[in-house]
Amino acid sequence: MNFIMRHLKLLLTILLVFMLVSGFTIWNVGKENTVIKTNFLLDTLITVKVSGDDAQQAIQASMDRIREIEQLMSAHEAKSEIVAVNQKAHLEPVEVSEETFKVMRQGIYYGHITQGHFDITIKPIMKLWQFNSNKPTVPDQKKIDEVLTQIGYEHIFLDEANKTVTLALPNMGIDLGGIAKGYAGDEVVRILNEYGIDSAYADLGGDIVVVGQRKKEQNLWQSLRAKMSKGQTVVEAQDWRIGIQDPLRGRGLHMGVVQVSDASVVTSGPYERNFEYAGKAYHHIVNPYTGYPVKNGLISVTIVAKKCMDADALSTGVFVMGEQSGLALIETLPEVEAITINDNKEVRITSGLRGKFTISNDQYRLLKQ
Repeated sequence: MNFIMRHLKLLLTILLVFMLVSGFTIWNVGKENTVIKTNFLLDTLITVKVSGDDAQQAIQASMDRIREIEQLMSAHEAKSEIVAVNQKAHLEPVEVSEETFKVMRQGIYYGHITQGHFDITIKPIMKLWQFNSNKPTVPDQKKIDEVLTQIGYEHIFLDEANKTVTLALPNMGIDLGGIAKGYAGDEVVRILNEYGIDSAYADLGGDIVVVGQRKKEQNLWQSLRAKMSKGQTVVEAQDWRIGIQDPLRGRGLHMGVVQVSDASVVTSGPYERNFEYAGKAYHHIVNPYTGYPVKNGLISVTIVAKKCMDADALSTGVFVMGEQSGLALIETLPEVEAITINDNKEVRITSGLRGKFTISNDQYRLLKQ
């Protein structure tokens, strides 16, 4: 016993000296400066988690940028450019900033490729349904028919040279709620890249963006071995594992996991906002052609894309288009993939997600493509 104790003390002494000389301490094994901040912006909770030396500054710059976008593009900010467009653009061209113009131009593009199933002129019908009120009701059919005549992205006219917007119909209204968060997500990524951040996660009210890969901390033994061998980093990296919301259960419960890096993941589903009226359920994803919430067998659409603006707009567009047409569209788009779930709990994925998506709830069935 004395022999063991003498050698144990010697080993501990050697280890302590090694740690002091190398600057290595037990308290920061595998650690890297990580900062998490949450804010309420764009009418939702925004959470950003950043690892790196400039994490604090990068997060603050990201939050400031999101606030700027909200002030420009929110339909609820009294002095926003979108409010000005909705008030005046049917009377005269309204000048907007370069970025608001860009987002509107992209909104028209998404309207075109989804054959009008995603439409940024949806505001009049959404206002009629009042999904955000305490007591939403089903509008009268006559009013729905009247409002439908005010919808159509093809009636927006953009002047590229002067950066002005004109609305051809007198009661049109623009709502960038289905795309502005995506633009904000892309701006967060741009800012984090400028700060040299190589690992970050941001949740913009369900619009997920990740930078690089997730840093995985090693345990003490792994870190000691790395430190004593070839000077390898004590922080490992692996793809982010993003849970896909189970559309039939409560928030935070997932039915599958997708592995991504440097990507955006956005899910649309009827569980986000809904109400019951006269014994019938209604949700907030409205078909611009019918004026009613979509009923096509889909209960969830997730888009995985390089750009968050793509993922944001297309998650809604594909949901409205339907399973077959929506998946066919996504297969034609570069750096965009999709996961659809129908009311039979059947899951379909586009070709680029093979090997990257797994079912975590055996009530669901992944169909072969």
